[in-house]
Parts: sequence; C-alpha cells; structure tokens
Amino acid sequence: MQANDLAFDRRHIWHPYTSMTRPLPAYPVVSADGCELTLSDGRRLVDGMSSWWAAIHGYNHPVINQAMKDQIGRMSHVMFGGITHPPAVALCRRLVALTPAGLDCVFLADSGSVAVEVAIKMALQYWQARGEPRRELLALRQGYHGDTFGAMSVCDPDNSMHSLYQGYLPPHRFIEAPRRRFDDTWREGDDAPLAALLAAHHRTLAAVILEPIVQGAGGMRFYHPEYLRRARALCDRYGILLIADEIATGFGRTGEWFACNLAGISPDILCVGKALTGGALTLSATLTRRHVADTLSDGDAGCFMHGPTFMANPLACAAANASLSLLEDESWRPRVAAIAAGLSAGLLPLADHPRVRDVRVLGAIGVVETTQPVNMAALQRWFVDRGVWIRPFGKLIYLMPPYIISPPALAWLIDAITDALDSPTHFLS
Repeated sequence: MQANDLAFDRRHIWHPYTSMTRPLPAYPVVSADGCELTLSDGRRLVDGMSSWWAAIHGYNHPVINQAMKDQIGRMSHVMFGGITHPPAVALCRRLVALTPAGLDCVFLADSGSVAVEVAIKMALQYWQARGEPRRELLALRQGYHGDTFGAMSVCDPDNSMHSLYQGYLPPHRFIEAPRRRFDDTWREGDDAPLAALLAAHHRTLAAVILEPIVQGAGGMRFYHPEYLRRARALCDRYGILLIADEIATGFGRTGEWFACNLAGISPDILCVGKALTGGALTLSATLTRRHVADTLSDGDAGCFMHGPTFMANPLACAAANASLSLLEDESWRPRVAAIAAGLSAGLLPLADHPRVRDVRVLGAIGVVETTQPVNMAALQRWFVDRGVWIRPFGKLIYLMPPYIISPPALAWLIDAITDALDSPTHFLS
C-alpha cells in the first residue's frame, strides 16, 4: 500500500471502535499465511488474535481455499427463499450432528450479531405463538452479545461499550455475573441470585441468554461449569428458554467442541459464528429444538419472521464445510491442549507482576488483566515493532491464537506480553 492509500484510509474509512477525528493507527496487511500477517513494508507479525477468534486453522488454508474455488465455479450465491443447495444441506447436517443433543433445526445467517438477533426473535415469537406474549430476557452482567440493537439490549447495560445506547434499547433484566471461577470449588448458594430472580419473574421472562463458561468481550471471564448446569435446571423448572451464545467459544476454543459440553448441558437455542468458516467468510447459525421451531411455526404468523438476503450463502457454506472437515478428526484437541499448557506456563507467573491484577487460562484462551487501562495506540505500535499482532482493550491483554500455532510462535507472543508490562508508557494512569 502507498502512503496516499493510508492517508485516504485515515481520512475516509471507519474502523471498528475507532474515532474518525482521532483514529488509531491502521497497519496495512497485504497477505496472510498460517499464523502470520505480512505488512506492506515486508514485516511479518505472529497473529495472536485469530482475526477476532475466527481463523482457527490459520490463514490461506489449502483445504478451505480449494473448497471455495470449487464452489465459486458453480455459484457464489443464490437466494435461499424457495431454493436449497448442497453446501447448506451438508453444513446443517454437520451442525445437527456436532452440536449438543436436541438441537435439530438450523437457521443460517450472516454474522454473530445476527445469530443473536435471530435467537431473541425465536424466543419472543415462541411465547407469542403460545398465547403468552413475553418481552423480557434475562442476561448476565459483563456479558457481550454483539453490536446490533437486539444484541446490544442483552449486553451489560452499564459496564459495556454499548452503555451509550441505554434508553434507546428494549429493557431487559440483568443479574450479576457468576462469581465462582472456572477452576474454583463450587459453593452451594452461588446460584441463589439467579434462582431468586427466576422465581420472582419467570412468568414474564421469555428466555435466559448467556455466554457459556467464557464471557468474551465484556470482560474475558471464565466461570464455573456448575453455574451453567444450575441455569439449565432452573430454566427447566420454570419452563423458560435457555439461549447459549457460543459465537466466541464454539468449535474447540475452550478445549471442547462447545463450551456447553464443559457443563454437560444443551440449550434450547444455540448461536454459533466466527470460527464456523475458519475465518474465511462471514456466516453464523442459530439452532433450536424441534418443539421451539414447531411452536412458533404453528402460531398466527405461520412461519419464523426472518430472512437475510445472503442467508445460507453457498460460498460461505462451502468454507464452513471445509473448516468442519478439518476439525472432525479431533486433531485440534491435542493442539488446543498444547496451547493451554504453553499459555499456563508463560502467563500464569505474570500474576505476581505489579501491573497485573489477574491471569487466567482456559483452552486456547489466555488473559492478562492489568491494574490500569492500556494505552491502545502505544501498546499496539510496540507489539507490531516486536513482530506480533495482539489487540488489547480496556485492562485486558489476551491471546486467542490459531490452533496450528507452533510452540516457538506462541512463546514469542507470550514474551511480547511479558516485556510490555514493564513499560509505563503502555498504560494509562
């Protein structure tokens, strides 16, 4: 890229969560392969982000590339209204087989946020079809579910990037996030606030929505699997739908196919995205139980009232099928276990650093929570100069690398974080 391209970018192009008047630097990537990004000046960066947790097989994977090449020669897209096609059927067959038991009906959508929108609409229309219209959902504080309006309405209302929109969003109920850490000993009564709220309001709640085990962009917290088991049992007791948002955790990131598997539960509605296509193209899916699909379909509307233009895009479905084929031999399990071991060995000792509040590791996720917010521009520039791509936010410096990362490359990422902690210019006072 030329200097005038970067100047145009800075002046005219919006980047995620970035000011147009005070934009953060945007680093020009011209190619990507394996676990590395190549900048226009020839520098190569070890990617610790998997492109926001999606590129689990790394970049430019030959199996996914070939699947897309084969598909684009047949058709890149066709409307899904009144039409079906082999890539979509094959993908949905795989998803029904791989996801937790009982999730038999698949709705394919464009992105993770849209998958959450679909899940919320399913829950609301389900109760409307039952003749019991319900408008409230229950969500966890410190949760994050996406950037569209329905998804924002179930994100943490106060401590999130969406607090600006409070007053414009549909009101829902929130409960404190689970306090017991993933590796702590469960204590009876830890679910008491959830039990009390459901006992008091179960007649007005359409669903409970949560990120199973791992709360992502809302705080990168890992909570105890027993909380999820108790949430499932309470929803069963009161006849409330349970929505599991596995957009960040699905397809092996926690060491299991899905985070729900860590608790041995199955939700009523499941959202997946991000890694579904191995990061090649945008695609998501919302799966639900047969009785939910049948109930809302037999209501006054006669169908589920949603239909994206690019629903079940054949090219994206082909990429997803290829990605899932790479996972089906379970070779990702030892790779994720090795990443977990490397992250634990390299990051956990940082808990004693004076700038560190907490360190936590689960599967191929490693999080360093600092005592002060990071100076995003300064720290990002320093990481790039060190040859790594790590995108921190708030007080969190974290790694979610591709599953194929080598031990030396992982160590390089960890060393960069370790060294970054020693510079006061990387943090805001």
